[in-house]
Amino acid sequence: MAALRRVVPVLVPVLGRAGEAALGRRGVRALRRSPVRVLPPQKERDAAAEKQRRPREPPPPPPPAVERSAAGPGLWYEKAAPGDKRLGKVVTIAKSKKFRDHHGKVLLEGQRLIKDALEAGAVLQTLFFSTVGHLKELPEAALKRANLVKVKFEEIKSWSDLVTPQGLIGIFSKPDHTKMSYPAAQLSRSVPLLLICDNIRDPGNLGTILRSAAGAGCEKVLLTKGCVDPWEPKVLRAGMGAHFRLPVLANLDWESVPSNLPAGVRVCVADNKDPGARAEAVSAPRAAGRAGSAPGKSKPTSAPEHEDEERADSVCVPNLATQCYYEDWTQTPVAVVIGGETHGLSLEALHLAASTGGKRLVIPVVPGMDSLNSAIAAGILLFEGKRQLLWKHQREDQRQMLPVVG
Repeated sequence: MAALRRVVPVLVPVLGRAGEAALGRRGVRALRRSPVRVLPPQKERDAAAEKQRRPREPPPPPPPAVERSAAGPGLWYEKAAPGDKRLGKVVTIAKSKKFRDHHGKVLLEGQRLIKDALEAGAVLQTLFFSTVGHLKELPEAALKRANLVKVKFEEIKSWSDLVTPQGLIGIFSKPDHTKMSYPAAQLSRSVPLLLICDNIRDPGNLGTILRSAAGAGCEKVLLTKGCVDPWEPKVLRAGMGAHFRLPVLANLDWESVPSNLPAGVRVCVADNKDPGARAEAVSAPRAAGRAGSAPGKSKPTSAPEHEDEERADSVCVPNLATQCYYEDWTQTPVAVVIGGETHGLSLEALHLAASTGGKRLVIPVVPGMDSLNSAIAAGILLFEGKRQLLWKHQREDQRQMLPVVG
């Protein structure tokens, strides 16, 4: 306005008084004029109007407060709210082998199995239970480091694999056999006997085999690639806690098997070959038989039969001495290979046995029977091996106690 006033006197002689008044009014209107508003495109205006017409959604309800209770001094647990889906989600993913391998977690169910795992040093992450009384039967120190969640028994029953659920489901870190503390009674009664499982695919058979190995006092069990995952729920149920009584090494390739065996070990294989038959080199890989396993059908193949025979003729199976299982075959230490239910012993197992001076061990059966179940055969051979090793140990002790005649 001040600048305008300085300009007006200069223009007065030219415009006159009327021009001065008109120029002043236009200047004032120019200063009072509001800035131009730029409107958004029509589509954006329509969208904004539509958004204003919509009813506002109510804000989400706040998360329910976690109800915590004490089960003892320093032992707290959480009560699951109605509709809590954590149990179902955890159980579903923990039963997946892909999840177990990727996240390193396993699912254990039942008081006996969970207690054995905790006493052996397995790390409990989350425990779902139905009654507080279940907690009193478990090691308190291990429970204090875990997340405890109390749920209704109906929830556990709906997700349980047991016929009679006990109301306990635990999620553990996948146990590492090098960090486990196995029971002292198990270690003190172990014998220099090992078990190698060759392509055991039935969960019930593998669990029963592990149980027999623990009962016989084996030092360790090796599972080659192709065996069922030992942490599958069905294997755990059939094992009855054997996983936490002796080392179980899984998913081994045959190249790494010798490095997990003690020096000077002899590897013997279970077989169903007649011990009275003439020993000869066998060319077909399947001629090793379904040693100690149940009869099964071979997988179908699209190749003609004569082509399969030609491929078999190009592979020669090592010739091993054959004898009955109750004859002497043990030394310190010794390992036994049990073949799978369908294809029996692998060629790698026979080569390993041949390289260590091992033998084929036969459990005689009535003519016409193809073979025994793999779990039954494993139990027979393991306890016979234990008997022979203990007998030799007693003979050595008696020999050392004899007086020396000068």
